[in-house]
Amino acid sequence: MDPLLMGALGILLLFVILALGFHIGLALIMSGIIGLLFIMGFEKTVTMAVASFYHKVSKPELITLPLFILMGHLASGGGISRNIYDSLSLWLGRMKSGLGISTVLACTAFGTVCGASIVVAAVFSKISAPEMRRHGYHKSLAYAICASSGAIGMLIPPSILGIVYGTMSGVSIGKVLMAGVAPGVLVAIGFSAAIVVISRLNPKAIVGTESIRSVTWRERIHSIKAWWSIFIVSLSLFGGMYTGVFSPNEAAAVAAFILLVIYLSKMGLTKEAPERGRMFRELWGSLSETAITSALIFFIFGGATVFSQFIVLTGVTTKLSEMFLGSGLSPKVLVLIFCFIYLILGVFLDGISIVCITVPVFNPIVEAAGVDSIWYATLVILSIEVGLITPPVGLNLYAAKGVAEADVSLEDIVRGILPFFAAMVAVLLFLFAFPPISTYLPSFL
Repeated sequence: MDPLLMGALGILLLFVILALGFHIGLALIMSGIIGLLFIMGFEKTVTMAVASFYHKVSKPELITLPLFILMGHLASGGGISRNIYDSLSLWLGRMKSGLGISTVLACTAFGTVCGASIVVAAVFSKISAPEMRRHGYHKSLAYAICASSGAIGMLIPPSILGIVYGTMSGVSIGKVLMAGVAPGVLVAIGFSAAIVVISRLNPKAIVGTESIRSVTWRERIHSIKAWWSIFIVSLSLFGGMYTGVFSPNEAAAVAAFILLVIYLSKMGLTKEAPERGRMFRELWGSLSETAITSALIFFIFGGATVFSQFIVLTGVTTKLSEMFLGSGLSPKVLVLIFCFIYLILGVFLDGISIVCITVPVFNPIVEAAGVDSIWYATLVILSIEVGLITPPVGLNLYAAKGVAEADVSLEDIVRGILPFFAAMVAVLLFLFAFPPISTYLPSFL
């Protein structure tokens, strides 16, 4: 059989297995091994599959992944998210759109200690959405703000998707992480602007802030102490990587250790035995969830490596590269086409699956075209993030719905998403037009 036809059939088989409901890691390794069997035979297939799987998941830099996942659990369980939101509410709450902007900024700050969009969206849907509703925000807008702002957590370091992309592509994980800082800030600004515009154009979306009590400057200044843990963790993470004091692995370890100390100190200060018991069980649950989630992601890495070996051997990537480069399209148009494909894929698949499936196919083409790898990585991650708030598989929408109040439906959240979807696409186009926004900080690493 023609290798190119075999490669196309292998990709088709992958999507068929996914459609049948198999886990993405299992689907990748099944389709990869079946394809390799036709090309190499049983013995060579087993040798290549085992070797490639092992070498991918045994990379030392992957230690950042479980550390960043643990950071998210510790920060969530330690009450950091609520303290940040309460502090920002005191400063901005009396503005008509103040609570919404407070949520966006709190999600951005919390994103510096939590690399998972879904976690951020779920945490603030539980904390701030009911509070916004109590003070006059329509339920559709309140939960749409939380679901959308969760996506910022995957842009600003620590970013689990950034680690996945760096691992699959071979691009420096540290540079990919630092490249997300400016885009994350831009998305936060875009969301805040969207909330202000909504409050002006649709007065029914935010009834008012009359129910919010007046706050003294003493209370506002006193609330700043809630930020000390975020400041210390961010300083060790960003400052350590930016100055070269820490590698990404070391920065992740230091930041996770600081959050663990903070969590344990709060457990020790709690006098009630039942509360200490609850926090201990929560800590054990965080460690267990970190291990399970990390193992699943590592399994996806290994499966994607086996599948990419099959794709390379069939010559699909070479043929596609020749086709695109021979078409006369400029590198920027090529990147724009790929970003559009990522936007479409985000409607149907989760971010990690998308990266593991597409990077072995798309990245050789982009590299051959001479596209800046860090700029392209940022565009890819942001394009995938747009998918997190796009129905029908937008995972942030389901995360928000999972913790929402009883009278909130998924359709309610989707109805409020459009302005934030537009803001993310606008930031994506802005980054496309001005590459230095994402490449400036990484250039110093």
